[in-house]
Amino acid sequence: MPDRTPKALRAAIAQHAPQLLVDFDRHWRRDIADAYDLAPVPAFMARWWGEYAVSRDPRLEAKVHGLEDEADREPDYDRAKALIEEAGNLRRQAAKAEPGQ
Repeated sequence: MPDRTPKALRAAIAQHAPQLLVDFDRHWRRDIADAYDLAPVPAFMARWWGEYAVSRDPRLEAKVHGLEDEADREPDYDRAKALIEEAGNLRRQAAKAEPGQ
């Protein structure tokens, strides 16, 4: 994982998960770039830190997206909820990665 700064995270995304870059930049421009209040920056970083943490591991990314897709097609509410919870748990675990890991 990169240093926990927007610039370092963007560089890591550009190098290792370029499929996320357009959305990252769009989100940055929409919510942060012209803001006079930096309060949204921690939430922005938390979201994209987690996205990058999942995307840098192709097997984890496939697992998470597979669970989410399966939940989308699942007609049973309780089963769909369990699948989404499992995907969310994997995302939260990945987002705990620290710089240098």
